[in-house]
Amino acid sequence: MDKTMTTKLILRKNEEHRLLSGHLWIFSNEIAGIEGEQIKGDIVELYSAGRQFLGQGFFNPSSLIIFRLLTRARDAITPEFWTERIRSAADYRSKIMGGQKSLRVVFGESDNLPGLIVDKYADVLSVQFLSAGMELNSDAVVAALRRVFNPAGIIARNDSSLRVLEGLEQTSGVLWGDVPTELEIEQDGIRFNVHPSAGQKTGFFFDQRENRRALAQYCAGKTLLDVFSYTGSFSMYALKNGAAKAVAVDSSEQALEAASCNARLNGVADRFSAVKADCFDFFSDENEKASGEKYDIIVLDPPALVKNKKHLQAGFRAYVKLNAAALSRLSPGGLLATSSCSHHLSPADFRVMLMQAAGKARKMVRLVEQRSQGRDHPVLVSMPETEYLKFAILSTLLS
Repeated sequence: MDKTMTTKLILRKNEEHRLLSGHLWIFSNEIAGIEGEQIKGDIVELYSAGRQFLGQGFFNPSSLIIFRLLTRARDAITPEFWTERIRSAADYRSKIMGGQKSLRVVFGESDNLPGLIVDKYADVLSVQFLSAGMELNSDAVVAALRRVFNPAGIIARNDSSLRVLEGLEQTSGVLWGDVPTELEIEQDGIRFNVHPSAGQKTGFFFDQRENRRALAQYCAGKTLLDVFSYTGSFSMYALKNGAAKAVAVDSSEQALEAASCNARLNGVADRFSAVKADCFDFFSDENEKASGEKYDIIVLDPPALVKNKKHLQAGFRAYVKLNAAALSRLSPGGLLATSSCSHHLSPADFRVMLMQAAGKARKMVRLVEQRSQGRDHPVLVSMPETEYLKFAILSTLLS
C-alpha cells in the first residue's frame, strides 16, 4: 500500500532498554504516541522518546504486542528481504540438523521472522501466520518460500488460537501447489503418517524429536505408558528401540487410529495397544486403578495447561496432580518422562512442580535429564518467550 508518510511509533521515556537488549516486542502501554496512519499489520518505524530510530517492524493496534521488530535497519522491505531471511533460517537448520528432510524450518522471532511458523514435511510446507504483519505480507512470504525450498505444495494452518489475539480469523487451506491429504515422513529411521490439513498444529510435533531420541535409549525390554500420545511418536521411538510393549492413551479416536497406523507402518503393531480415555482422568479411573498395572516408563506430554498468567496457579496444580498420579503408577526404579509446553510456566516453576508432585506421590526421584525443545526450534537468548518446552526424565529411587 502506497503511503505519503511512514507511520512512526514513539516510545515512552526509557522504554527502549528491553529492545536494545535484544527483545523483539513492544507492548501497547509502552507507546507514547503514533504519527501517521494506523493500519493493522503495516510495517512502521519505531523511535525512542528522544527520537532515536530503533528499527522497523509490524504494527498491530488490536494486539497487546503493538510492535514486533523486523529489522534494526532503515532499508526498504523488498521481496529479496523475505528471501534472505528465510534462506538464513534454512541454512541454519542445514548446519545444525544435517540432512533432515522433515523439520521446523522457520520458528518466528528466533529466526527474525516474527509470527511466522514453517514446518517442512519432505517436499510439502505447512505454514502458520501468527501475526497481523505476516498475514499482510503472506503473498511475499509464500513467494520467498517457493524460491528457497522449491516445494511441491504449501498449506496454511491458520487455525491457531494465537491468531485470535492478533484479531485475525482462523482459517486453513492450500496456498500453492499440491498438498496430499496424507504423507509419510521419517524421523531417525522411524516412519510416521502425517495429515497436513487435519492434524494438530501443523500435523506433527517436531519439537519433541530430540527428547524422543533421548528417552528411547532407556526403553529396551521395558513397558511404556504413553499418555496424551497423539499419534504415538514416543511409543514408536520406544518400540523401535526394543521396548517390550507400549500403551498409548489419548482422548482422540482419530489420533489413536493414526498411532495404530504408525505402529503397523513400523512393524511393531504386535507390541502396541491404544486406549481412548480422558488423559486427565485416566489414572483415577476405577477400572484402571483396579488393574493395578505398573509401567517401567510413563510419558506425559499434555497440551498447555497454563494458557495465560491468570491461569498459572490452576495450571500448576493440574501439572502436580497429573505427575503425582503418574509417579504412583511406575514400577520400582521406573522412569517418568514429563513435559510442559506452557511458556507461562517457567523452567524454575517446572522444577518446583516436579518436586511437589514427587512429594504428593511420596516418591524420592532423581533427575536423569532435563531438556528443552529441539534445535530446529532455536531459543533467542534475549527473549525468554522463545523457550517454551520443558522436558525432564525422572528416575524413582527404590524404597
